[in-house]
Amino acid sequence: MGALRVFEHNALAYRRVWRGSVLVSFISPIFFLTAMGIGLGGLINRHSGGVAGVPYRDFIAPGLLVATAMQTAAVETTYPIMAKITWWKTYDAILATPLAVADLLLGELAWMVARLGLVCFIFLAVMEAVGATRSRLAPLAIGAGILTGLAFAAPIIAFSASLRRDTGFAALTRFVITPLFLFGGTFFPLDRLPLPLQAVAWLTPLAHGVALGRGFTLGGITAGAVAVHTAVLLFYLLAGAVAAYFLLRRRLAP
Repeated sequence: MGALRVFEHNALAYRRVWRGSVLVSFISPIFFLTAMGIGLGGLINRHSGGVAGVPYRDFIAPGLLVATAMQTAAVETTYPIMAKITWWKTYDAILATPLAVADLLLGELAWMVARLGLVCFIFLAVMEAVGATRSRLAPLAIGAGILTGLAFAAPIIAFSASLRRDTGFAALTRFVITPLFLFGGTFFPLDRLPLPLQAVAWLTPLAHGVALGRGFTLGGITAGAVAVHTAVLLFYLLAGAVAAYFLLRRRLAP
């Protein structure tokens, strides 16, 4: 019940900005799929017949869905979390009630599920509207996006709880989020990378999330592959949640 109160707090705050947020969630996939899928994709399709046997738009669409979930998680768990800890003292106020640190963390993660679910649902709706899905399993890509977002959200909450100043967020974006967005399998198959970089990519949650989402939307993914990709994402989520719990408790309840 305590986590529900934290979720409710976030929902009430979101009520003031939901219109702009939903609008951006529609505009983003439209712009991406138009610029990359039709513009660049038209060139790629003419010269190489697409990627992995499908038009380039269909190839990148699920990757963009999952990558957008990653970016949403990063945005929601950096400055907003630090603000609640350091500037607004929201968590101090919450912990003055019977709620505990575990309630804070579970509430924030539950709110992330709602935010990621909305973003991924809208993205998939745009994909369906333009015909960028090829499998009846395509709706499961929403789950892949949510799980990937959570696999980033939990560790980033831990990272945010460890910082005293916001200078670390620029490094996180520059050296983690942006390189993963560009080289995590969103725009081209990972087997195009040198073997050492392929190994690095497969150690990250995004590569597994993209593979999972792409398998659902294009079809042909095996149960074994689903199990492996899901297990990796769950590992990052659980490890990040444990780290976030202890770092939040050390920071807020010394």
